[in-house]
Amino acid sequence: VRLVESGGGLVQPGGSLRLSCVVSGVTFSDTPMAWVRQAPRKGLEWVSSIARAGSTSYADSVKGRFTISRDNAKSSVYLQMDSLEPEDTAVYFCATLRAYYPAEPLRFLEARGQGTLVTISA
Repeated sequence: VRLVESGGGLVQPGGSLRLSCVVSGVTFSDTPMAWVRQAPRKGLEWVSSIARAGSTSYADSVKGRFTISRDNAKSSVYLQMDSLEPEDTAVYFCATLRAYYPAEPLRFLEARGQGTLVTISA
């Protein structure tokens, strides 16, 4: 399984970014997907998940600001991030899930990409 993220960068508070992730090595349309992040000196934090059929779930910290989506024809998952805050600074990873289970979003995490760095700073 290979996941390649892109779209990170340096943005001012209040700005927007759109992350992309291209996935290969799995039947993408059958695979639930997630975005997770890791801030400096902190553990892995779940951000959002999307089921095969498109149902979505979000961490409370990003709800209303971030939007996850997928394009099965392109084997890609996206994360639109708006109203960015300094606390959103982290390396963002897309990941495959064995199952879509919002109650325990990290429990079924499988493969991850190398990540893309998002820095929110004035």
